[in-house]
Amino acid sequence: MKPEFQAKFLQYMVKQRQETGFTIAQILFILVVLGILVAIALPSFLNSPNKCCGNEAKQNISSMNRAQQAYYLENGAFTSTVENLGLGITTQTTKYIYTIDRGIVTNTRQTYVINQAISRKAHLSGYSGRVDLGTIPRTTEVTTFAVVCEAKEPGVGVIAKTVAATKTSPPDCDSATSRKLDTK
Repeated sequence: MKPEFQAKFLQYMVKQRQETGFTIAQILFILVVLGILVAIALPSFLNSPNKCCGNEAKQNISSMNRAQQAYYLENGAFTSTVENLGLGITTQTTKYIYTIDRGIVTNTRQTYVINQAISRKAHLSGYSGRVDLGTIPRTTEVTTFAVVCEAKEPGVGVIAKTVAATKTSPPDCDSATSRKLDTK
């Protein structure tokens, strides 16, 4: 190779090496953008364990409500044990205790049942489901109405409170302590 060409090639290589890389301003810009993305995404990642646990209880209470409705249709009464529902839900998990309150029996007929998920952890909300007997006004047919409620405040032993159905409306959540999630 000719010496002039070698010199020009070396100058070109030195110049290329000096121009490669990122400037401090570019690196700072990238760090700021990454910081903003992390600040936006981090709260949802930190909240995801609470959401999953709450979803478990919501799903179980909703399933218990539907199973109570089916059980009433088949047996003419609500059940007082979780096992009789045939759902495979255990009465105690590490996060919740599942119970059933059979409600009041009037004239040998049980009028409602309350399914509860009582929280065992301070960061989890309690849940409650209520199934009431009711009458369809147009046809006077007896049917069941259900609601699922979530306690507004989390805490150990917390459950959501429900309000009884009336002749014209299905059961509801106590607006002071609970919020409605599902009505069937």
